[in-house]
Amino acid sequence: MSTVETTLESVVIRFAGDSGDGMQLTGTQFTNAAALFGNDLATFPDFPAEIRAPIGTIAGVSGYQIHFGSTRIHTPGDQSDVLVAMNVAALKSNLKGLKKGGVIIANTDGFDAKNLRLANVPEDQNPLKDGSLSGYDLKEIDITKITRAALADSGLGTKEIDRCKNMFVLGLLYWMYQRPIENTIEFISSKFKKNQSVADANIKVLQAGWSYGETTEMFAQRYHIAPAKMEAGIYRSIMGNQATALGLISASVKSSLPLFYGTYPITPASDVLHELSKYKNFNIKTFQAEDEIAGICSAIGAAFGGHLAITGSSGPGIALKAEAIGLATMLELPLVIVNVQRAGPSTGLPTKTEQADLLQAYYGRNGECPVVIVAAKSPADCFNMAYEACRIALDHMIPVFFLSDGYIANGAEPWRFPSSDKLQPIHVEFAGERQASDEKFMPYLRDEKLSRPWALPGTKGLEHRIGGLEKQNITGNISYDPENHELMVKLRQEKVDLVANYVPEQNIDNGADSGDLLILGWGGTYGALKTATAQLIAEGYSVSHAHVQYLSPFPKNLGELMSKFKKVVIPELNNGQLVKIIRDKYFVDAIAYNKIQGQPFMSIEVVNKMKEILG
Repeated sequence: MSTVETTLESVVIRFAGDSGDGMQLTGTQFTNAAALFGNDLATFPDFPAEIRAPIGTIAGVSGYQIHFGSTRIHTPGDQSDVLVAMNVAALKSNLKGLKKGGVIIANTDGFDAKNLRLANVPEDQNPLKDGSLSGYDLKEIDITKITRAALADSGLGTKEIDRCKNMFVLGLLYWMYQRPIENTIEFISSKFKKNQSVADANIKVLQAGWSYGETTEMFAQRYHIAPAKMEAGIYRSIMGNQATALGLISASVKSSLPLFYGTYPITPASDVLHELSKYKNFNIKTFQAEDEIAGICSAIGAAFGGHLAITGSSGPGIALKAEAIGLATMLELPLVIVNVQRAGPSTGLPTKTEQADLLQAYYGRNGECPVVIVAAKSPADCFNMAYEACRIALDHMIPVFFLSDGYIANGAEPWRFPSSDKLQPIHVEFAGERQASDEKFMPYLRDEKLSRPWALPGTKGLEHRIGGLEKQNITGNISYDPENHELMVKLRQEKVDLVANYVPEQNIDNGADSGDLLILGWGGTYGALKTATAQLIAEGYSVSHAHVQYLSPFPKNLGELMSKFKKVVIPELNNGQLVKIIRDKYFVDAIAYNKIQGQPFMSIEVVNKMKEILG
């Protein structure tokens, strides 16, 4: 069969099926293949909240979107070019995100009477038969039947065979987009090395998918997407939680301190624990505590004992940690608090993304309890900002919040391996031993950063009081003196404020240094805002984009930077949190643009909103 090859700049593919159909694995493997080929890419895994929602229902649909291309990619794409729909529910919940004229690869077995009923679609409205998909390039394949036929002699049961059907989809798409299958074969062989029959079955179905594309007239066209022109270096595909873990490990190595991670599992932060647990050879200690409070208190103990101490959670767990964060602030110990944000309040939408914990990080504790706050902007950037959170905590003897979110934590992009000599140094100095003399150790005697000495327990002559009661300045003794309490509150705030002298000034990411409108973003909105800004500039609008990563304290020049624009718009995945802080601190009449749907911004949404604001 002759095929036509078309060169494309980029493609967006969305895999969708029941949560048992292996769409996350399929998407991850395709992502790895695209990364190895040299494409730039961005991904968006979209999980159901239920561990096992009823099969065939809308609630059980699991999606994975990948945008890959020969140019720089900053978002997973607003709309997909290809939708793989393993059943009716997958098509129903994802069709609105497919471009008109886009390709639908539909598993016909998932569109029978039972699946129609489970997806609440009347039997006489089967989308494969009622003409409603006439505006799309529909490819109907009975993937289940072909998979069963391919494995008829495998000796596996029907359930085991049906679990292989995602490999057929993967093999077919590898053929369509000319991606080699060898890496996935190697992955399957490794994953199922203790179950050769399952490994052989998956490999056979993967090859069957490739052969189907090559031999059937339904797929007479293949596509070529060239490697992207990237800065020279060694790259790997990395997810945000993986990058966070590697950033923490790098800080441990750079500071020559053992790392202790005390935590309790919670979506979507648990993978940081899983990743760190793989690196015991780097003197990494991971502790899964019985609850959130025990997790952070164990980390505070580790900090007191001279470790690089980390605790991690998502919003609900951070609420439980609040009192202990106050204890770390009172003790003035270095502690990094990782918050991988999700949609709330309470349990909320545990597998969906949101930026609604910024005010919690600022104010969510009793008393005057200031902390430093930094935020990552993309999956790969989680490495940089996790490392930076550790650097600041250790250099300034202070608790630091590191904010990520579900979108960038589970998303992936190419990451260029950094070299150790390019990482900022982290200087750690413990208080030295004191011989018996009239010179008494003063645990709250401060340096130019207002940092107090780090005294390890058991060190001769460094005995001092610890605990949550207010400390007397310099001596560290318990103090109920009103004037001393006010002084210590002011000192703790000033200590946070002084961090601004040791972080980079705010830059404009895209656009001119002044103009009609500044898009001021933070966190995982980065890709959508950058893409939207580039489109607006190309259309002749006077728009710029700045992305704040140091949120408390802000960079010293942020106020001056904003003053050069007629309007400042702050897009956030919350009900307006950074905008409140900016208005309060800088008296800037910033415009809020909010989305609270558990989904990231699409760049076209941002473009349209900015045009509306500009009139």
